[in-house]
Amino acid sequence: MDTSPFSIQLAVSDLATTEAFYAGILDLPIERPPTPYGAPEHLVLESDGIRVLFVEDVPVGRAHPILAARLAHFPRGVGMTLHLRVDDIEGIYQELQEQDLEVLYPLERKPYGAWELWCFDPDGYLVVLEEPAD
Repeated sequence: MDTSPFSIQLAVSDLATTEAFYAGILDLPIERPPTPYGAPEHLVLESDGIRVLFVEDVPVGRAHPILAARLAHFPRGVGMTLHLRVDDIEGIYQELQEQDLEVLYPLERKPYGAWELWCFDPDGYLVVLEEPAD
């Protein structure tokens, strides 16, 4: 039973790539739940009552043909930003650079007591990563 009061669904090109970014590099709790018959395979990121679902764009376009042309646009989510609190932001920053992923604003200590960096996920969604400063 879904207990999250708020959810966001993001269309992605490839679930494995998305999982490698969010679970592998960012070390976030991504789950790949069992898929009910007829539903597309998906990933779930859930924290503090907010749920983000990642679904591949091809099945979404098949189920909703009116969206198919819009799903082909890149970058995705223009005007939308995912703000995520992470651990080991320095290690993440290093991994982003090693993987040659696009960093918009490099790691910086902010005056409000946090380390922050802005990057794009593999599908072009803007992601702001933050870790409280010691």
